[in-house]
Amino acid sequence: MTLDTAWVRAQFPAFAEPSLQGQAFFENAGGSYTCQPVIDRLTRFYTQRKVQPYAPYEASQLGGQEMDEARRRMAAILGVETDELSFGPSTTQNTYVLAQAFGQLLAPGEAIIVTNQDHEANTGPWRRLADRGIEVREWCVDPETGALNTDDLENLLDEHVRLVCFPHCSNVVGQINPVVEITALAHAAGAFVCVDGVSYAPHGFADVGNLGPDIYLFSAYKTFGPHQGLMVIRRALGNLLPNQAHVFNGDTLYKRLTPAGPDHAQIAASAGMADYVDAFYAHHIGGDADAAARGAAVHDMMRDHETGLLQPLLDAVKDRNSVRLIGPAEAVGRAPTVAMALNRPGLEAATELAKHGIMAGGGDFYAGRALTAMGVDEGKGVLRLSFTHYTTKDEIDQLLNALDDVL
Repeated sequence: MTLDTAWVRAQFPAFAEPSLQGQAFFENAGGSYTCQPVIDRLTRFYTQRKVQPYAPYEASQLGGQEMDEARRRMAAILGVETDELSFGPSTTQNTYVLAQAFGQLLAPGEAIIVTNQDHEANTGPWRRLADRGIEVREWCVDPETGALNTDDLENLLDEHVRLVCFPHCSNVVGQINPVVEITALAHAAGAFVCVDGVSYAPHGFADVGNLGPDIYLFSAYKTFGPHQGLMVIRRALGNLLPNQAHVFNGDTLYKRLTPAGPDHAQIAASAGMADYVDAFYAHHIGGDADAAARGAAVHDMMRDHETGLLQPLLDAVKDRNSVRLIGPAEAVGRAPTVAMALNRPGLEAATELAKHGIMAGGGDFYAGRALTAMGVDEGKGVLRLSFTHYTTKDEIDQLLNALDDVL
């Protein structure tokens, strides 16, 4: 089944915005465009529900119901229980709070495993636990490919390891890591699993229930929504971790790992992401299916479309003498996040691409550990081109023509 790009783009006001005409957006890994249902819900909340929720009067009741709806519907798409999903100001903040909780739970001499493939948000907070006597073991990427080898993980696992942290896919390497296999290895060794899904989720929401990790995190502003961090914590682990919130919230799973008061409007607006998934499913597929099945079908259509557009881009850059393609040269098995090390700063190339109507980014993208491990000059960084399912073939052609002039 072919993705209807005209219908998809009609759901995003940015594509009708006069000031953006003629420009192709290739910095989606830094944040996606926002879909209309999210904007509608955010506007409605700020104009009709901007009161303290859960009070006995109508506007307050409706506001609370919309917040609850967002949690319920997004949890269903992710294949987890409603109270296993919580919202926070960002994934970085959510990870920091988690690290504080694990710091209280773990004893000196126990170990955690982190990677050097991650964005700093899912490695830096965990590494700081070394200050509390927790052993931090690093699962290192292959310096040529940037890939994580599961054999190397097995060599790091033993009875002392309590937590394994890794990305669903890296924001510079792009390769999709085998979450089910890694989770099974960690669980067999008696360790919990934390997956950073920030760079994967824009390409289709994961069925976290089937993947199996104990923690799964991603950012709504990269999945067509508001600036919130979504955090799945499975109940067995969530109830084990020490409460990080107000004492009166300690018995509520979705509150106990979010110490600050929630952003009512943005949580309510997050239901717009579920609206978009449902509308996408109804337009392209139709029929009866539960929320997780609808999410999975939409995920697959998004990935198929992206993969078809990605291979020509990879083919166009992989053999250039002035370019080192980071990550796999095959579209299957990687996200459409394409980082390239050049013989000059990536930001310079991104600046030149802007003159051709290409919106892209250059720098280290908070993945300095991964770039350094692969021998990339962190000061120069990389040129990064990232897109999602609303990207068209015409935009890919526009990008390829611009690359011919810039690289």
